[in-house]
Amino acid sequence: MTRERLYLYDTTLRDGQQTQGVDFTAEDKGLIATALDDLGVDYVEGGWPGANPTDSDFFEAAPKLRATFTAFGMTKRAGRSAANDEVLAAVLNANTPAVCLVGKTHDFHVTTALGITLDENLTNISESIKHIVAQGREALFDCEHFFDGFRENPDYAIQTAKAAYDAGARWVVLCDTNGGAMPAQVFAATKAMIDAGIPGENLGIHTHNDTEHAVANSLAAVDAGARQIQGTLNGLGERCGNANLVTLIPTLLLKEPYASRFETGIAPEKLSDLTALSRHLDDILNRVPNKTAAYVGSSAFAHKAGLHASAILKDPSTYEHIDPSLVGNERVIPMSNQAGQSNLRKRLLDAGFTLDKGDARLSEILNVVKEREDNGYAYDSAQASFELVARRILGELPAFFEIKRYRVTVERRRNKHNQMVSVSEAVVVAKIGGEKVLSVSESMDPECGDQGPVNALNRALAKDLGPYQDCIDDMKLVDYKVRITGRGTDAVTRVIIDSEDSKGRRWSTVGVSANIVDASFEALLDAMIWKLIRDGVKPV
Repeated sequence: MTRERLYLYDTTLRDGQQTQGVDFTAEDKGLIATALDDLGVDYVEGGWPGANPTDSDFFEAAPKLRATFTAFGMTKRAGRSAANDEVLAAVLNANTPAVCLVGKTHDFHVTTALGITLDENLTNISESIKHIVAQGREALFDCEHFFDGFRENPDYAIQTAKAAYDAGARWVVLCDTNGGAMPAQVFAATKAMIDAGIPGENLGIHTHNDTEHAVANSLAAVDAGARQIQGTLNGLGERCGNANLVTLIPTLLLKEPYASRFETGIAPEKLSDLTALSRHLDDILNRVPNKTAAYVGSSAFAHKAGLHASAILKDPSTYEHIDPSLVGNERVIPMSNQAGQSNLRKRLLDAGFTLDKGDARLSEILNVVKEREDNGYAYDSAQASFELVARRILGELPAFFEIKRYRVTVERRRNKHNQMVSVSEAVVVAKIGGEKVLSVSESMDPECGDQGPVNALNRALAKDLGPYQDCIDDMKLVDYKVRITGRGTDAVTRVIIDSEDSKGRRWSTVGVSANIVDASFEALLDAMIWKLIRDGVKPV
C-alpha cells in the first residue's frame, strides 16, 4: 500500500518565539534550525524579516538547510501595490525559497481590525500571493482566525482561502488563531474547504493550545484531508502554545491509522533523537523540562505503583503504550513509600544488582526508604539518591572520599562603587586517599553578582577532587528545588537537585535537613558520588 505524504512545518523560531519568557538569539535560532533539519521536518520558518534585529541578523546569516527555509510576513496593505509595500519587500528580501503570509479570513477582523472592505481584503490576499509566486518563491497563506470566521461567515472564509489558492499558493493553512476550536469543528471546516475546491494536498493546519486540543485539532484536520501540519517544538507559542510537534511526530509514525497511511520526512531511526532534541531546546532556553510531557517527559514511562511495576517486569506492554526507546526515552521504576519488592528488584537490576525474590535485604532497603521518606526524603523524584541508599545497605557503595568539614559564609558589604552587595564563600575540606584537600570558592557570576551559598558550596566541592576531577568537570547543576515539609518545630527542608553531564545523562538527588545549606550539600554530594559510580571510577 502506497502511503500518502504528510508535510511537517516547524514555526518554533517564529510562533515559538512569541512564548512569554522566550527570547532567542540569532545563534540560538541557528542551533534549533540545524537540529530541526537533522530531524527531517519539511519546512523551517525562520521568523519575520525586518520585524526585529535578531530575525534580521538570522536571515542574513541563515544556515544551509535541506528543509525548505521559510520567511514569514503579512499580506500587502490596502492602498498600495504588492511591489511597493515595504513590509512585504522586507520579507522577500530575505531570499528564502518559501514565503508564508498571514491574512485575515474572518470578516469581523477585516472590517474592525483592518478597517477595509471585504473585497479590498480579497484583493490584498490575491495580489500578495501573485507577487510572491512571480518572484519564483513557494507561497503559503496562513488563514488567520479561519475557524472563527468559518463559524460566523463560512462563505467569506472560503473566499479568502480560494483567493490565495487561485493566486498560486502552494499551501493554504487553516489557522485556529485563538485556540478555541474543537476537533469536530476543525474536521467539518477542513472538509468544507476540500469540497469547495481546494485539494487536501494543498491544505495545512495551524492550531493553538488554549483548550488543550492543539494536537487533537491537528489530527482532526489530517483526518479530514489536510496534508500539512504546522507546529512547534515542545508546544512553544503565544499564550498556551502551538500544536506540539514533539507529540505529533511519534503519534504520526507509531500510531494507527497514521503510521500505515502516511509518510513524513522523519526517518524512523531519527525518532529516537526526539527526547534529546526536546531537552536540547529546554537547555537553550534555560527551562526545566516538563516531566509529564507525552513521549519525552522523564515521567512518561515512570511506574510508581508496585502493581504496575510487577506487571512491567513480566511484559512492558501491560502498562506502556510504546517502547520508550523508540523515542529516545527510558523506563523509570521510582522508589517511594508506595513501592513494593517488584519496583525494588527492577530498580536494583537497572543498577546492576540481581537479588532473588525473598532476599532479606529487599525488606531492609524498603524499610529504610519508607522510614527516610517519613522524615522528608522523596525518592520517587531522586532516583540517584535511592541507588546510593540501596548500595550502602548492599555493601556496594565505594568510598571515594570523606568530607571532614565545610563552612559557608554570606557577607553583606559595600563594593568599590559604594553599592551594597552580597558575597558567598564556601570552604570544603575532603580526605582523598589519606590526604586532606582544602577548596575555597566564591559564588560570583561573570558580572560579579553573588549566586548564593549553595552555588558557592557546589563550586568548592567540585573545585579540587584530585584523581576524580576529570570525571566531575562536565557536571552541571540544571535545577534546584526547595520544599519545607512539616510544621513548626518539626519542619525540615527538602532539597532536590537535578544534574546533567556532557553525555546528556540527567539525574536527581535529594537532601533533607532543618538547615537548607546542609540539605543542599547532601544532595550535591550524592550527585557527585552517583556520577563517579556511573562512570566506572575506582576509589584511590
